[in-house]
Amino acid sequence: MKYNQNKVDKGEAIVLDTNLSSESVIKQTKEFNIVRQQKPNLSKAVYHVSLNLPYEDANKLSDEKFANLAIDYLEGMGFNENQYIVYKHFDVEHSHIHIVANRVNFSGNVVSDSQDYKRSEALIRKLEEKYNLSELIRKQESNVLSKGEIEKCLRTGDVPERLELQNILIEILNQNLLMKDFTEKLRLKGVNVKINQSLTTGFISGISFEYKGTFYKGSKIHKNFSWNNIKTKIIKDEQNRNHSIIPEDNVGIRATKTKAVGDEKLVSEVPRNHNRESNKNIKKNRPTNEEIKNQRRFKFKR
Repeated sequence: MKYNQNKVDKGEAIVLDTNLSSESVIKQTKEFNIVRQQKPNLSKAVYHVSLNLPYEDANKLSDEKFANLAIDYLEGMGFNENQYIVYKHFDVEHSHIHIVANRVNFSGNVVSDSQDYKRSEALIRKLEEKYNLSELIRKQESNVLSKGEIEKCLRTGDVPERLELQNILIEILNQNLLMKDFTEKLRLKGVNVKINQSLTTGFISGISFEYKGTFYKGSKIHKNFSWNNIKTKIIKDEQNRNHSIIPEDNVGIRATKTKAVGDEKLVSEVPRNHNRESNKNIKKNRPTNEEIKNQRRFKFKR
């Protein structure tokens, strides 16, 4: 409550709806605690959630409709007779609200938090349809966010950066681009691509992405964004059949004639006819079977 009220005091948020009678955080907390006393041994008595609209839906809901959506959400999660307060934030580009509710209702019963994330996701899909919002298609691309990412989202209202990056990759991969166009499109979205390439064979073994100052291995964003999966979505042609043509500034580890980027080991340039000449020399200097048979295998000293 204090975090949200600070936003209100700075003009970055408003109280959108509440059934509390007090306006100060101290008195609001006392109101919560009076009802909470009915379940004194309950360790987690407060429910806090942030609901975020997509950028394209930023101006789609009026304050009244957003407040109605919040009430529908609370009732759908079982908070029918509970204290609550809804804040609307303006500190980031996308519209979002924070809901703080008492899990202990006026009758002394506790709203269950069992599988609350799963139930919340299912409810939000229904609210998207009811309020004519853009539907979030998760399918298999979605990863369950880490505890730290969820807590940061609740504190700030910002969409987790890993989820932002995931959505950017989905959008661009669906455009069926060549590799060079793929990396360029990502660069325009603020994403830098780094290719992990063998020093000796030139074989590409992995891919990572830099977004907002943080590097993510493709597979850590989602298993679908490992190099083996990404290369199947890039258009193949004669020049790009094995995806070995990578823009020079996107190569993370790449061998050159003199030295490898990020590695001080020198790499010698091998002539094209090296193998042919080596084979001739081997055959010329190879001992005959008779010489091998007569050769002494061990030499002993007395």
